[in-house]
Amino acid sequence: MSANVWNQLNARRYQPSLPLPPGFDKESILKTLASLSIDGSATGELKGYATADCERFLHTLALIPENAEGELLEIGSNPYFTTLLLMYFRPKLSLTLVNYFGGESFESEQVLEYVGFDGQFHRQTLKYLNCNTETTPLPFEKHRFDWVIYCEVLEHMTQDPARVLLELKRVMKEGAQMVLTTPNAARLENVVAFIEGRNIYDPYSGYGPYGRHNREYTRHELHQLMVHCGFENAASFTANVHDDIPGVTPESMLQPVLLNIPNREHDLGQYLFSKWLNTGNASSLKPSWLYRSYPADALD
Repeated sequence: MSANVWNQLNARRYQPSLPLPPGFDKESILKTLASLSIDGSATGELKGYATADCERFLHTLALIPENAEGELLEIGSNPYFTTLLLMYFRPKLSLTLVNYFGGESFESEQVLEYVGFDGQFHRQTLKYLNCNTETTPLPFEKHRFDWVIYCEVLEHMTQDPARVLLELKRVMKEGAQMVLTTPNAARLENVVAFIEGRNIYDPYSGYGPYGRHNREYTRHELHQLMVHCGFENAASFTANVHDDIPGVTPESMLQPVLLNIPNREHDLGQYLFSKWLNTGNASSLKPSWLYRSYPADALD
């Protein structure tokens, strides 16, 4: 893609400015995230992840008010970048962490070592629940949580994403809020890839079926799914958090198509950022646009 394609189609023109905690810049936030080691692991792979997605973590944090309090459930907390931001910048929240590393459900812990946002070295033990939320009910009572963080997990579901959302709804208080982020299937770099004959689908992963993106969503699809599951939208935008994958398609070819589709310029970002209120009634049926090969009376 030519360098000047970003003049009109760059998602950064239409997304919120990068939200930063007072007194911090991106570099100081990244310094802490990039220093993280889990159970004595080397920081190399985590450092690359933190560097590439630091802006995503900051946009996610900003969807939770500075004065937020109560109980927060974070699904897929490992590798704890968002967790660290929440603990330091949203200290009134009590965090419950869930991961899935395979096998049956069990409680465990991981040891984190990092240079904190205060500049000091920290060694901290975090407890978490190992649970496959797609197949196993969460061991929490109804209406327990004030907040849910469900970030970069939805796209990994292999069988029944609506079931997971309904289970999260069950443990949320009436009016509780969910912050949900997921890759945008209709992002600009995917549009360009298809035009140029490149595949957009995720490679098979050495971490198994949950280690890859099994189904990504467009902004409209995410809205459909969440409303179907009884949530009301409170915030929604797409955003780039790093440079797009380059292509060779010129700007002059893309602009007449994309910029003449109403509001399409707002839907080209790499990630979908959204916040949802637990206020609606959920359907017990599966949305027919997302599921197939089910009995007719099981589909909406």
